[in-house]
Amino acid sequence: MMRTRMWSGAIATSLIAIAGCGSNSGAAVDASGGGDGAIAGDGGSGDGAPGSPDANTSGLAHFSFFVTSLKALRELSGSQNGFGGDLRYGETGQGAGLRGADKICAAIAERSMPGASAKQWRAFLSASKDDNGNQVNAIDRIGAGPWYDRTGRLFASSKTALMATRPTDADAAIKNDFPNEDGVPNHDPDGTGEVDNHDFLTGSNSSGALESATVTCLDWTANAGNKTLEGKPRIGHSWPRGTGGGPGGPGGSNIDSWMSSLIESGCAPGVNLIETGPPSDSANTVGNGGGYGGFYCFALTP
Repeated sequence: MMRTRMWSGAIATSLIAIAGCGSNSGAAVDASGGGDGAIAGDGGSGDGAPGSPDANTSGLAHFSFFVTSLKALRELSGSQNGFGGDLRYGETGQGAGLRGADKICAAIAERSMPGASAKQWRAFLSASKDDNGNQVNAIDRIGAGPWYDRTGRLFASSKTALMATRPTDADAAIKNDFPNEDGVPNHDPDGTGEVDNHDFLTGSNSSGALESATVTCLDWTANAGNKTLEGKPRIGHSWPRGTGGGPGGPGGSNIDSWMSSLIESGCAPGVNLIETGPPSDSANTVGNGGGYGGFYCFALTP
């Protein structure tokens, strides 16, 4: 399916140099070395610092769901290629990947709405082991709902509403184009044109449960890109793939599913915002099939 895109041209070697310095400006390329280019269009919020987790949230507006923008992940990771599959964000020990991802969600929420970090954010990620060695299912981490985007639009009223290819009662404006932390539908995050950025990490099956231990980048602690050791992450699509949607995806998967669409190329950091087809076996990054290693964030408080 053809989609309109606009981007500023730059040679791949220049972009690789930018990514290597960890700059927060410019575009990045897929780190797989496969030549998948990236373009402008990261979107996201401005500067800010996480708030106190004990703060009172009663005076805050509804805001309890977003997809992490490329801009935010670049700035928090210090790399143009983002975090990849290692989301520890300073956490250590068993369960560090989930705890770190939750911290990233809270930090991004705070940047968009001061005080919002106190809402107890949870990344929609499954894992084989939590702090106590127990399996973690993403759907069990996020509370009971309802969930709203940054502008107060309903994303889903309950877990039942989430258990579908697309949330059944989501506001029509965001049902098929999930919004980032600023409430901007993320397919065209900065108004420069639609980009191929729909792959979002979940590690989950279509019920929101752990699919297997091989699809979580070692429980979100690995980003070397060694597929034999780290596996390859399961992802969902923040906006429907389009033509040929439904269960006709690779391996019979539902390529329109927001929580479980297909397997990405690997766990290494990487950004690809240009339509190049499904994830390539020759690549090893979280963004090769169209994305940047983003993930979904839900708050326990609406």
